[in-house]
Amino acid sequence: MSPTPEFEPIPGGVTAAAGFVAWAGACGIKPGAPEGKHDLAVVYSTEPAVGAATFTTNRVKAAPVRVSLSHAKAAQTRAVVLNSGNANACTGLPGLEAAKRTVRATAAALKISMREVLVCSTGRIGVLLPAEKIEQALPGILADPQGHGGAAAAKAIMTSDTVPKEIAVRLTLRGKPVTIGAMAKGAGMIDPNMATMLCVVATDANVSKELLQRALSDAVEHSFNRITVDGDMSTNDTVIALANGASGAAPLARTSPDYARFCAALTHVCRQLAKMIVKDGEGVTKFVEVHVSGAASAGDARAAAEAIANSTLVKCAWFGGDPNWGRILDAVGYSGARIREELVDIFYDGVSAVSGGVASKTPASRILEVVRRERFTVHVNLHLGSGEYTVYTTDLSTEYVRLNMGE
Repeated sequence: MSPTPEFEPIPGGVTAAAGFVAWAGACGIKPGAPEGKHDLAVVYSTEPAVGAATFTTNRVKAAPVRVSLSHAKAAQTRAVVLNSGNANACTGLPGLEAAKRTVRATAAALKISMREVLVCSTGRIGVLLPAEKIEQALPGILADPQGHGGAAAAKAIMTSDTVPKEIAVRLTLRGKPVTIGAMAKGAGMIDPNMATMLCVVATDANVSKELLQRALSDAVEHSFNRITVDGDMSTNDTVIALANGASGAAPLARTSPDYARFCAALTHVCRQLAKMIVKDGEGVTKFVEVHVSGAASAGDARAAAEAIANSTLVKCAWFGGDPNWGRILDAVGYSGARIREELVDIFYDGVSAVSGGVASKTPASRILEVVRRERFTVHVNLHLGSGEYTVYTTDLSTEYVRLNMGE
């Protein structure tokens, strides 16, 4: 990632910001995992902090989501406990009690209120979380006052991910250096809103709970809500942000340029993590940016872009190195967006494939060359207005099928 004029990348991930520590450890939750494989992470602010969060819009919500939805309303949030290997979803009242036991054990070990702890789980749906394993392991995991670091935590929350996903940036706000660090996991069951994933953001900015929530909601809308791998939405999607003011910077005001810069940096962090999730999608061989412009409305642009990005036929064609623009035009046609077929233009990395709704005069070899790349952009111009939208997606491979025949 290259530096920008507003902020620069730094190491450290979710613990890069002042006042944050993280632990990782093994509880034996992951089925068949070798002894000692980490499956539990805790992110903690040593200073009082405020929290913000967004959650899955799936009407079937996992127990940890239900508990965190309630606790996120508290005035302060200082810790997030996350387990991998078990989603604790569709587990009824026992699942809710298991999530609460996890929160209770974390709060007791850190000597904070239960309401200051949020909980996340990821893994197989329909299996009750063995909370007793977390209760037994937590004291030992949290015994190190310095923690194990953000990198260890990012690895502990991985499921079908092949690589950990973390990022941190630093910028100057109110004359002080301020850091935003984060980690995420996600590789399959990816579709807005939000994509299947967990994410924890930690910042030492001095920002109110209200303004943090406003910034996070906007950042999620422009990042995690714009990615898809397979069109499936999870029961456990959660993005959490903590801010403790440990940078020493003065409080951010809603109308100040510094707050706008903070929002831009937070969106950058979330967007980079979102792209990492897509690139690490299960069985993925291609990263594709779908951009729709010229739509009659922003809603139409979104509908068309998501229809293309989620089309199984389109994604299979990309995997086979076939541009097959007819499938793209077909997806736009059933998306619900307003369309005049004779006005539509389609480009692959700027190379014209369709002009005025019919095949362009571009030699097929030039378009094929683009689709064989590991990364390319599909641009669809509807020529009906100013609406535009971008979605980040992938191809659909035989390896994806193999990986999802079972767990």
